[in-house]
Parts: sequence; structure tokens; C-alpha cells
Amino acid sequence: MSARMPNPATVLPEAMPAVLQLVKAVQSGGDVPATTLDLVHLRASQINGCGYCVVGGALKSQKEGETDERLHAVAAWRETPYFTEEERAALALAEYATRLADRPDAVPDAVWDEAARHYDEKQLAQIVLWLGLTNLFNRINATTRQPAGATW
Repeated sequence: MSARMPNPATVLPEAMPAVLQLVKAVQSGGDVPATTLDLVHLRASQINGCGYCVVGGALKSQKEGETDERLHAVAAWRETPYFTEEERAALALAEYATRLADRPDAVPDAVWDEAARHYDEKQLAQIVLWLGLTNLFNRINATTRQPAGATW
């Protein structure tokens, strides 16, 4: 598989610094564990079929100490015992926030309320923004067919 074009954020020179600044702001903007942010990134990327982000996210998580067992189970997180209640709430939010068009009430109150039970407003902001960025990356990479394992 080859890319249709270079990553668009590298084609428009002003775009990459802006995107990276937002990434930095979100990563440092709250105290959601990095492992949780990595899990929601991986799950949203799986849903969107973004091989670049699935492979890259899994490799990053492995380097940071995440277990293969948990990484392999992310796609079936509901049916596995490997995730905390907090992670489950974040993963559910990730799925609903990624599949907005699948139902009339895109993110039901029950899903939001469960996430809000585990995370304060600042942490929720961090998760929601991280999911928005992940979905942005997924759409860019899938549209332009950025190959898994490639680097910018």
C-alpha cells in the first residue's frame, strides 16, 4: 500500500505546528492517565480503520509498558476483564464519540454520565479533545491511505 499523497499536515506548512500545539495542549491539559488516552486513541482508530494509527498507537503503548494482552483486547473491551471502570467509561465514550451518525442521540446521557462519574470536567475535556484529534488523524490518514508503520 502506498500513500495517495504525503500527509496533508506536511503539505500545508502552517498546519503541522498548529496540530502539534493542540496535541501538546491536550496531553498536558489534564491528569487523565496516558494509558487511558492511548486506549481511547487505539479504540477510535480501530473503529475508523486507520491502520497508521492502530499500528502506531499499539507500538507506542507497548514501548510505554502496556501489555500485549490489553492491547489485543481493546476491540472487545466489554467482554474482557483487563480494564478498570474508568477505562471502560472512557472506551465507551470513545466509541460513541467516534460513531456519531450511528444513532439519533450520538452520545447518550448514560454514556456521558458514566464518564462524568469517573472524570472531572477538565479530564472530560482532555478525553473529548483527544478523541477529536484522533478522529482528525484517522480521517486524514484513511483518506490519503497513509501506510501503517510509516512515519511523517
